Amino acid sequence: MKKQCFTVFLMLMTLIIFVSACKADKPKPTADTAGAAKKELILAIGGEPETGFDPTTGWGRYGSPLFQSTLLKRDSKLNIVPDLADSWQVSTDGLIWTVKLKSGVKFSDGQPLTAADVQYTYETAAKSGSSIDLSNMGRVEADGELTVRFTLKEPQSTFAQMLVSTGIVPKHAHGKDYALKPVGSGPFKLVQWDKGQQLIVEANPEYYGTTPFFQRITFLFLNEDAAFAAAKAGTVDMAAIPAAFSKQTVPGMELAALPTADNRGIMFPYVKAGGKTAEGYPIGNDVTADPAIRKAINMALDRKALVQGILEGHGTPAYTLNDGLPWFNPEAVIKDADMDGAKKLLAESGWLDADKDGILEKGALKAQFNLLYPSNDVSRQSLAIAAADMLKPLGIQVKVEGKSWDEIEKQMHANAVLLGWGSQDPLEMYNVYSAKFGGVEYYNPGFYNNPTVEGYMTKALHSTNEKEAWDYWKKAQWDGTTGLSARGDAPWAWLVNLDHLYLVKSGLDIGQQKVHPHGHGWPVTDNIEEWRWKP
Repeated sequence: MKKQCFTVFLMLMTLIIFVSACKADKPKPTADTAGAAKKELILAIGGEPETGFDPTTGWGRYGSPLFQSTLLKRDSKLNIVPDLADSWQVSTDGLIWTVKLKSGVKFSDGQPLTAADVQYTYETAAKSGSSIDLSNMGRVEADGELTVRFTLKEPQSTFAQMLVSTGIVPKHAHGKDYALKPVGSGPFKLVQWDKGQQLIVEANPEYYGTTPFFQRITFLFLNEDAAFAAAKAGTVDMAAIPAAFSKQTVPGMELAALPTADNRGIMFPYVKAGGKTAEGYPIGNDVTADPAIRKAINMALDRKALVQGILEGHGTPAYTLNDGLPWFNPEAVIKDADMDGAKKLLAESGWLDADKDGILEKGALKAQFNLLYPSNDVSRQSLAIAAADMLKPLGIQVKVEGKSWDEIEKQMHANAVLLGWGSQDPLEMYNVYSAKFGGVEYYNPGFYNNPTVEGYMTKALHSTNEKEAWDYWKKAQWDGTTGLSARGDAPWAWLVNLDHLYLVKSGLDIGQQKVHPHGHGWPVTDNIEEWRWKP
């Protein structure tokens, strides 16, 4: 018995010694390894780009291209400053833009970035037929290794935005799979992309700018509900959330409400029914073609109530496409929630409720139309329903319908649609309102056309002085007689400017954010190299 006990004692001692040895061999966390853990981020901040990460087909238009860098960029106050460019100048006639590149810049594969890559990028983008409008670029030429010369067909005050939003791709590595495996000179490089799930990036060691604090970032592609759940579970460092979730407190997270030019509004078919697109889709709507209907709707809508009720106060009333930006005309702002004024305008225009059914008529025409919204967007659905409810007392019946984008594309020329825009560039105003873009993609689906407005916008584009251009953009909105705003032709009823809302882990500093454009393209990451943990 004693011998047996002694044997058991020896076995226990051996086990204790073995476990102790294992514990002693296990390395203890050091300051370096603790710091390394903090240099990784997990973000759920937006949707996955459907077409991948190729700037020549539009990636980066609404925010930093992340993997690529651009010739110019905007600072936190939207001033244009150099990025890849060392300097740039514009000829006195506005036709020639000369850009001097920084020397020593390399792509993430170690190859040098030269003027030939810039030339290739812009020539490729011009041929892509994408949202990048380089139709006014006559030619782009490389003059040596570090000088690029753009020659325009006509002066274009907004051409600087083309240099801000177009990421440079390497001529030697830009093939058919580039959008899936991008190579660039930006602050990060792609490591892994699991479509529909996640994107993993790491800091680019060849980056010429400020070295990012965070060395590895994982972007999770989650819907709004899943992103919010991940924030509550503590599995992400940052999550984009809708206004409906903004009142809920999440331990360890802080709400960041970032101002934007990201707006939502109702686009009206501007012409009467009867036309068809080349694809055979109907054009026009007899009700919304009446300016009295469009103006009365703009007058009756209570935009402040929409901000409070739908956005939980996280936004501002919207009156134009570009509220608060340097080219915004405050004279375009109208008095809204003016139901009496709207009713008077309609009555004077011949809209009466003769049969007492609550819906106005003008002859045989009833004041009713459909309002479409993308069925997967809860915020747009709520705005559409609320706007329709506001118009019932006016005698206008609006049928709200959720549709897929494919369905909307076929019906948007003949029905009102709740759409969203928002850019740091006045060129977007031209795209949305110019007759040149009538029926082109989503730009001007209502076929708005006012020759006076078109003239102002053309003069703005052809200005060689930015402030002179701003004066013309303002006149296009309202010149005292006509304009594209609700005070003028009212081809849109702009509703709200959204705040972009994020739950951010306490202690994470996301730097000084610019006024955000439309949400596509993760604009919050535009200054990603500035992000760090607060001391």
